[in-house]
This record gives sequence, C-alpha cells and structure tokens, in this order.
Amino acid sequence: MQHKLISLVTKTAKQSKDQAFSAIQPSRYLKGLNKQQVGRGKTVLITGASSGLGEGMARLFAKLGYNLAICARRSERLEQLKAELLKSYPDIRVEYRVLDVSDYKAIFTVFDAFATDFGHINRVVVNAGVGESRRIGKGRFETNRRTAEINFVSALAQCEAAMTIFRAQNSGHLVVISSMSAMRGLPAHMTTYGASKAGLAYLAEGIRADMLLTNLPIKVSTIFPGYIRTEINTNAKPLPFQVDAETGTKAMVAAIESGAEQACVPSLPWSIVGQAMKHLPLAMVNKIS
Repeated sequence: MQHKLISLVTKTAKQSKDQAFSAIQPSRYLKGLNKQQVGRGKTVLITGASSGLGEGMARLFAKLGYNLAICARRSERLEQLKAELLKSYPDIRVEYRVLDVSDYKAIFTVFDAFATDFGHINRVVVNAGVGESRRIGKGRFETNRRTAEINFVSALAQCEAAMTIFRAQNSGHLVVISSMSAMRGLPAHMTTYGASKAGLAYLAEGIRADMLLTNLPIKVSTIFPGYIRTEINTNAKPLPFQVDAETGTKAMVAAIESGAEQACVPSLPWSIVGQAMKHLPLAMVNKIS
C-alpha cells in the first residue's frame, strides 16, 4: 500500500512538472518530446484536420512520431496534407476520410472505420467547428442554429463515438477544443459561439467526472485556445493577445501532451486572463472580446 502511495505521489508530481513546463515553454517541451519520438506506434484521430488548428496539430503530432487518422470535408486538402506528412515523416502512417460532422451517423462510421484500420486509437481530438454566429434578435437564427449544432451537438456525437472506442479498449485520451470565449457570456457575434464552446467544455468535464466515478483509465482534456490567427479568420480585425497559428498550435499540442485536464493556451497570458474573465464585470469583459 505504501509503495503504491509513493508511486502515485511521484507520478502526480511529474505530471504537474510536465504541465508547468509545457505551459511556460511549449517549444522546448515539444523539442524534448520530438527527440523521444513519444508518438511512435500510437495513433491520433483529428477532426477538422484539413486547415487551421486541426492541420497545425496534425503536423506537430506527425513530427512527434504519431500515426494519424485525419478527417474533414475537403478531400483534396486531406490528400495534400497526407502526401506532405509522409514525405517529411516516412516512418509514420497517415489515413484520411472525408467527414462532414453535421452528418452525425457518418461520425460513428468514420471513427469506427479508423479504429478498424489502425487496430487501436490512442487519442481523439474533437476539433471540427465553425466560428460564424450573429447578434441574437437580428433575424439570423439559422446561422446561430448551425453554429450551435456544429460546435456542440456534432461535438457530442464525436465524443460519443470516441468514448465508445475507448471504453472497448479500456484506454484512450479524449481531447476537446473549446475556446477562451467559453469563460463568460459574450456580446454580438460571439454570443452563440461562446455558448456552444461553453457547453462543450462542460460536456468534457462531465465525461471526466464519469471516468473518475467509474475508475476507468481514460484521460479527458479540455483546451481553451485564445485568439489564434489562422486562414479561417485572416480578414478579422486584430484581437487582444493574438498569436500566429504556429505559436498557437505548439501551445495546444504541448498542453495535450502534458496530459492537462484543462489548459488555456497560450498559457501566458490566457490562464491569467481566463481567471479575470470569470470575475470581472461584463462591461470590462466586453472590451477584450
């Protein structure tokens, strides 16, 4: 019993150290993991992998030695990404499938097919989503409905499909990509988007709670990205604490690899800003949204 307790304390201390290192110096943390090729023989499934944060994460996971199961709507982008990754990292395996996450049945079909292809899925990154929403009461219900459905209901389907695989394996790592916009209710075009991402964060926390309750060895991580500039928001106005896609995706992958249950990325300043957002008056929160 004493040996088990010492082992648990040692493991917890190492995890805390890794998470602190990954948050403060994500590039150095990933460099060390790259030398170790921590992903060798393991498979990561990423949705929304044809562009933006999904594509960026796929490239970084490939560099760490992971096999990749990538899916998105655009087959030509997935084919191009696969070719580039295999050229750079010939020792990994990359498979892709076309997936529109608004087709809930297709999510289960694609996830199960990947599980069959690879035999084992170590991690699923629920990343696919949309950022378009409009002011409530301005006649744009259909736009807001689609955002809510894609960012929450489709994500729910992805979590269900992933957890079904993980329960059968009795192992796995579920990662959901939420947003700093989930910290508080936000105005204007951010209202529905932020609410959908908040719902996703609570969904992941509930799954994590269930894993603790049932003592299953399945990890659940919620990542809260700050403002990261990608091709999706190229024409958007500059936002507070904005970083480029490379910086943002490195922070995300470092947080995921550290096994953090929840992480604001990049950690500085967003871990501090996130705490402030929970307590500041809405009038002040509006100024950074």
